Formats: sequence, C-alpha cells, structure tokens
Amino acid sequence: MHKSKDLLYPKENDQPSCIPAHLSKTNQPKNLKGEKAMKKFTFGWGMLLVACLVVVMCFPAWGRTIKIGVIGPMQFVQGKGHWNGATMAAEEINARGGVQVGNEKMKVELVKADSNEFINVTDATNAMERLMTQDKVDFVVGGFRTEAVLAMQDIAMDYKKIFIGVGAATPSICERVAKDYNRYKYWFRQTPMNSNYLVAAAFSQIASAAEVIKRELKVPIKVAIVAEKAVWVEGMVKAAEATLPKMGMAIVGVWRPSDKATDVTAELSAIQKSDANLIFTIFSASVGITFARQAGELKIPALQVGINVEGQKDGFWEATKGMGNYIITQNTYIKGVDITTVTKSYIDRYVKEFGEVPTYTADTYGAILYGLTPSITAVGSLDADKIVAHLENREYYTTGGKIKWMKDAQGKPLHDVTWGPGYVTGIAGQWQDGKFVGVWPY
Repeated sequence: MHKSKDLLYPKENDQPSCIPAHLSKTNQPKNLKGEKAMKKFTFGWGMLLVACLVVVMCFPAWGRTIKIGVIGPMQFVQGKGHWNGATMAAEEINARGGVQVGNEKMKVELVKADSNEFINVTDATNAMERLMTQDKVDFVVGGFRTEAVLAMQDIAMDYKKIFIGVGAATPSICERVAKDYNRYKYWFRQTPMNSNYLVAAAFSQIASAAEVIKRELKVPIKVAIVAEKAVWVEGMVKAAEATLPKMGMAIVGVWRPSDKATDVTAELSAIQKSDANLIFTIFSASVGITFARQAGELKIPALQVGINVEGQKDGFWEATKGMGNYIITQNTYIKGVDITTVTKSYIDRYVKEFGEVPTYTADTYGAILYGLTPSITAVGSLDADKIVAHLENREYYTTGGKIKWMKDAQGKPLHDVTWGPGYVTGIAGQWQDGKFVGVWPY
C-alpha cells in the first residue's frame, strides 16, 4: 500500500496521538542517566511506534469473518489441491482488505475438513456434519468422490449452506437442483464439467489419436476401455461402448480395476493379447499411476488417451519412473497454456507456492475468488438465498474458462457449468520425455 511521505515520515514537531502524555517532550522520564541513555530510550520507543503504525496500516482490525469450509480427501493429491487453491484465494482477498459486505469488510477464514472419502463415505458425512454444527461455517467448497458428495450435499442442503463442488463430475448431482430446486438450489458445480461433456471431449481426443495411428501404422483401430470402479464412470463407459464403434473403432474389451489398485498386470496382459492399439483410460485416483507404470514396464504397444487425474500432476513422471511417457490425459491447467487472462498469473503463483502446476481440484481458488465472494459483495449479505439468486444468473471468467450456469431442457436451473467454445472446454496434454505438453485443442 503506497502512502504519502507525510504519513510515512512524520514531521519533526508532530506528536502521534497514541503516545502517552507522560512520554511527551514536555514530560520525559527524569531518572535516566545521561543523554546517551535518553537517546536509546527515545529510539526504542520510536521503533516500537513505527512497528505499531505498520501493523495498523497493513492489517485491518477485522470484525466478523466469513467462514468457508474446505472439504476433501486431505491425505491425497485431490484434497491437497482443494486446500491449496482455497488458501491462495483467501490470502489474496484478505491482503486487499477482505470482502465488502454491506458497510463492513469481512476477513475470509478457512476451515479444513478431511473427508477421507476415498476410504469411507461415513467419514465424509461426519466431516461435513462437523463443519455445519461445530465449526458453523457459512459456505463450503470441495468434495471429490461422487458417492461421498451426494451424501455431503444432502447435509449441506439440510442446513441451507451454499456448497460449491470442485471435483465430482456425475450429472445426477446437479440434476437434483432441477428436480427439487427449493432444497438443492444451494449446490453449484464449479469444476469439472460433468461426465457427459468429459466423455464428449475424450471422444474428440480419441478421434485425433486414432487418425494418427491409422495414418502412421496403416492399421484398424482397436480400443480397450479401462475405467476405475466408481459411480462417476458408469455413464462414460456406456457412452464409449455405444459411440466408439460408430466412429469406426472396434472395442476389444472393458476392464474395471479398483481405483486404488496396486497391481493391474492381469488387465494389461489381457489387453496385450487383444491386440489393442489404443486404450481409453478413465482414472481419478492412484490406479492411474499403477496402470501407466506397469503398461510401460510391460511395453504394451497401445496409446493411452482419456482421463488420468494422477497424470495431471507434475510428480507423475517420477511416480511412474518415466514409464508414463506419451500418455494423453484431459486437464484443466498446463503451464504455458493461457485459457483466460487470469490463468497464467494463477499458475505461476501456484507453482511458486507449492512447487507444481495445479490440478483441477485447486479450482477452489476460482470458486471463492471469482464465484462466491463477488456475489456476497453484490448482495451485501451472507444470506444464502440472496447469494444463490445472484450467483445463478451471473456469467464470469475464472482461471479455467467462462462460467455460465446451465439449465435443463425445461429451463430449470442445474447449477452446472456450460460446456463448449467460449465457455469451459477443458484441455488435454501429453507426457513427452518428462514434460507435460498441451496437445488439445490444437
């Protein structure tokens, strides 16, 4: 914050009002020995006053705070992204004076909640209940695994708390809003785009890869579908089984390993025997590392294309010991790919603070900074109903694209992000000799 010289450097005869009268020039302590001691005393108090002035100018006296619960699997990369993104948003907001709410400025206070949702849905519901009853948060962001998010969503709706999802892709989570608006209107999905659009984007990426394979190898395309066992994947697998043959590709089989599998050699051996030359992957958890590493070790002659959330991490190359070379995965952020005018600064700061490019769960940053808090300021209140009415009608840019909230065929709000050119499309990258490079759209 820039201040005039008069503020930073008081004039010689000015007497700051916060100095007690008994320490003024006309009433200095008389029991100090000599001029040297007096100078030391005066200098010490002067430094203390300067420090106090800096604190007052740089750190406003906060009144009420806005409490935002950040919920996710905090022991996993997905939850760490949730927390990192939210932390960055809170720091930025508070550094510029907080959130304007009516006539007051309010500080953003974050509350971390470990959902442990990869392991136990009950842990997730308990974590959400604590946010509501013990921590008494005003809003919630995060969530990842659909099975857990559906349950956590119900708890947040019971308390009429706005819950902005950053992780779960299943369409049914947002379809609840259209079916029972009065109950579920407090839910919004910031990211990712729902699985119907994720698979549509994947089909475009698969088509591009298939074109290269046919051109270079002069062979028909044989696809193996490998998708983790999880609710969010079901619709995507069905869509792939129905669509890929219409795109001129033969499906040689469907494999469904655990999302936390540590050995997939049986699946890979079967894929190798099937002569597949393209593998459509759908992974959100640690099986993505296992599959890529073991496929490389077994030298499976097939290109992996699809979704591999672990493959979005900078640490993927090391985690797979370089065996994840050439896999292609959808992503939200790739260094050097500027989706909007605020993407680059966000990625650069995230890398500086956390040492890696953000994964899409770190979009808690945009959910708070560009979604929630501007609507709080616009309505001048923390009233959830007023904020919902404002937020659902906004269009705004965030780090991953332009947000416009969808409606269903009957015009009912879904509070899901619009997919397509000009809005949110996602991007895809490929690991090439240790570097993650943007390859789609091109």
